[in-house]
Amino acid sequence: MALVPLRPVLEVTKKYGYAQGAFNVNAVSQAKAAIEVHEMFRSAAILQGADLANGFMGGRTDFMNATLEDKKAGAKRIADAVKKYGQDSPIPVVLHLDHGRDFDSCKAAIDNGYTSVMIDGSSLSFEKNMELTREVVKYAHERGITVEGELGVLAGVEDHVFAQNSTYTNPMKVVEFVKKTGADCLAISYGTMHGASKGKNVKLRKEIAIAANECLMHENLFAVLVSHGSSTVPQYIVNEINELGGNVQNAHGIPIEELKAAIPCGIGKINVDTDIRLAVTRNMRELFYNRPELRESKSIGSVWKILEEKKGQFDPRVFFPPVMDTVMFGTIPDQDVAVLMDCVERGVKEAIGTLIVEFGSVGKAPLVERVSLDEMAERYRKGQC
Repeated sequence: MALVPLRPVLEVTKKYGYAQGAFNVNAVSQAKAAIEVHEMFRSAAILQGADLANGFMGGRTDFMNATLEDKKAGAKRIADAVKKYGQDSPIPVVLHLDHGRDFDSCKAAIDNGYTSVMIDGSSLSFEKNMELTREVVKYAHERGITVEGELGVLAGVEDHVFAQNSTYTNPMKVVEFVKKTGADCLAISYGTMHGASKGKNVKLRKEIAIAANECLMHENLFAVLVSHGSSTVPQYIVNEINELGGNVQNAHGIPIEELKAAIPCGIGKINVDTDIRLAVTRNMRELFYNRPELRESKSIGSVWKILEEKKGQFDPRVFFPPVMDTVMFGTIPDQDVAVLMDCVERGVKEAIGTLIVEFGSVGKAPLVERVSLDEMAERYRKGQC
């Protein structure tokens, strides 16, 4: 079956009281691995392409400067990869835009194969945020596409998303926001942070999620709460990176116990990116450590050079430029590239597999209704959602 919208996945998380991990991918091999590990655990899959990840997949290695045309090309490439491996999958597969920065970015994703989008208007005033979110919802729902909004500001850095301090979500505003925008789910600020430096022993403000969820239920409104900036930053992976010549410092994530405790409070979607980046980077360093002859490889030796030059980096996009054709199209020109991509895939599966189990989505795939975009658009039109 074709890719599905996010809405049916959200409905099941709410009904059965678990959370669905949402995992960022930046290469064809990562999409392949993410779908395969979800299939293994019989969990629905939410694959996320960040706004600037679309620019990167459009061939813009300096993705911070990606243009709208870069994003359109990259969105189609990510969608093509997810469709290739997810089209006939036994599990529901969603492709979701993470942190769409404006209407045009969301439209580019929708028009090129995404089945769900997030519009991040959190830096705007409350009224402007609602206005922008409402505009995206109108365009998306007419096409059966799910929409995530954001209320409150998370501290930290992720691509173009930056804030020095958090502004916690006001639960009293959540009802008005959902009523006036029609958003299907809502990212809230309750103590998580973007990036790898979240601080030690983070305690989440679960009372914010509880209050927001209670307000929604009181008004009989459907909107699943979303936890952004929720990577756990496994310390064993950070330590291994540094033992293999890296220099990743001050990297601490959200304790898994805190995330699991937030699920009964209304959190139904949990976003993770950094854990995957770390596992992939560790695997690439380990490959070149164990097989030093690959440092002279004509096809992947340049990847090793960048790893050595940028010891503090752990975003694989920094190291991927020498193999961009493989990243964008999945082409494997020789055995050295095949070995490198195997490292990437294993890292993705390690990071994601652990969290599928922890968040409780194992075996839940058969519970999700396989709704087409056309069917979902009709439900939105008739007010059945």
